[in-house]
Amino acid sequence: MRMAKFLLAIDGWRRAVSALALASMAVLGTVPLAAHAEVAAADPIDAAMRTCLARSDMSSTAGQVQCMDNARIGWKAALDNAWQQLQPKLSPAQRKQWEKSQARWQASRDAEKQLLAAVFATTHGSMYVLAEADMQLQPVRDRALALRSAVAKAGSGADAPRRLRACTADAHCEHAMFDLNRYYRRLQVKMPAHLRPTLVRAQKAWMAYLDATTPLIDERGRIDVIGARVATVKRLSETVGND
Repeated sequence: MRMAKFLLAIDGWRRAVSALALASMAVLGTVPLAAHAEVAAADPIDAAMRTCLARSDMSSTAGQVQCMDNARIGWKAALDNAWQQLQPKLSPAQRKQWEKSQARWQASRDAEKQLLAAVFATTHGSMYVLAEADMQLQPVRDRALALRSAVAKAGSGADAPRRLRACTADAHCEHAMFDLNRYYRRLQVKMPAHLRPTLVRAQKAWMAYLDATTPLIDERGRIDVIGARVATVKRLSETVGND
């Protein structure tokens, strides 16, 4: 029963991420990163995680966290493999842009780990231990899938992304950023004062990642990235301080 509830919670979280990103975009036909991840649910890494979670000897909180940590490690390996496959497909100029994006993504991940630790330190209960493990896993999974997609596009001769309009000139982007700022302010107010600098650093690192990645994607891709961030910050704002 405990395992069934956990699996339902994980599925609910991911559906919520997709729904929120879609709401932020308010545009039909745009699929957020979290939804892209759901499409790949049959990936062997995901299948292995679900098998692990269903094992009776892994039914404890520690065991379930270990299953998700193993999946995160698997997705990190997939990410590294996709990164290596992408390199020879890029021109020198493209490689420089992608290297900047990847470095900023890693810096954002490092800052995010500190933010997650700060937020979940204010909570109590095993469900929050599981939630933190899930939130550590998903960004790595999403980035691995994004790099896989980039490899496929680089080998297909697809056109490079067109120059994007400024976010303020794109109603969907502007709306998504409005939502992001709204949930960011809510999280900032709810966080203990001594932990707020951790949030500021994480958000600055994410903004740097967005700026570095924007030249590599189209407007739909930009909304994907922002929508996923909106869902993350919203979830954290609803989590901080919970017993």
